Amino acid sequence: MSAKQERILIFGAGVIGSIYAMKLMEAGFDVSLFARSDRFRSLQEKGLQYHDKGTVRSIPVKVIDTLENDDVYDYIFVTVRYDRAESALLALKDNQSPNIVTMTNSSIGFSSWRGIVGGRLLPAFPGFGGQIKDGVLYARFMPKFLVATSFGEVNGAVTQRVLKLAQVFQAAKLPYVIKKDMQAFLITHSVSDIALLGSLYGGNADPARTRKKARQITVTLKAYLRKIKQAGVAVDPPLFTIVPKLPSFILDVLFIAWLRTKMVKDMLLPDYANAANQEVVQLEKDLTKFLSMQNG
Repeated sequence: MSAKQERILIFGAGVIGSIYAMKLMEAGFDVSLFARSDRFRSLQEKGLQYHDKGTVRSIPVKVIDTLENDDVYDYIFVTVRYDRAESALLALKDNQSPNIVTMTNSSIGFSSWRGIVGGRLLPAFPGFGGQIKDGVLYARFMPKFLVATSFGEVNGAVTQRVLKLAQVFQAAKLPYVIKKDMQAFLITHSVSDIALLGSLYGGNADPARTRKKARQITVTLKAYLRKIKQAGVAVDPPLFTIVPKLPSFILDVLFIAWLRTKMVKDMLLPDYANAANQEVVQLEKDLTKFLSMQNG
């Protein structure tokens, strides 16, 4: 089977799911989007709308709102928030598709997820972001040398299905990296989200561009990086290992600059902020649980 014949289901039609659907369809893959309610109707009636250089464009997309157990895909990408990941996997438990790629954070490892879908689980993390405003996708792509889609087996093995998934990303011209320790990578990423987004949404988020917010990010990030290292988690990317050693004022300056970006302004919009805050709360709760288990 060539990569172009792969059948792919994107389970979740938010920002991440919509971007993958768009890129994979452009590359010629057989892609379906699972969506519900208003998003399902919008995709049915208007197609996948996206913003491109000042113009709103639309591409037709196959969209479903129910999934039969014998409706088999080569890969199912689960592109929901972390706090919704378990319920999404429960919905896929009896579906017979062989590979379920979880495109989301995890601050506690994969035991509960594997308990639901078994060895079909293939953890991953997306390499882009953005927003959906009034049904229109506004994708935000980071420089390829900074961010790529990360994925890998739970045990770190480079299996045939990992190599096939790499071919999918190559065909779609999406940068990727195969990780040997996805748990370490996702826990480290969760720490950065807890520090950045937790500080951003905690309390009064209106004037986010403050030294107080930046210092809160610095303190939280340093503390959690030390804790996960003490718990035996390999910090990934390794560059993060120097963060606890840096003078706090240097990090404060970097975070003040980040708090002044347009990206942060967009992240403070109510719809985005409310959803992201729920995810961060769950990430921190589970990270605390993970660290207590390691130290117990």
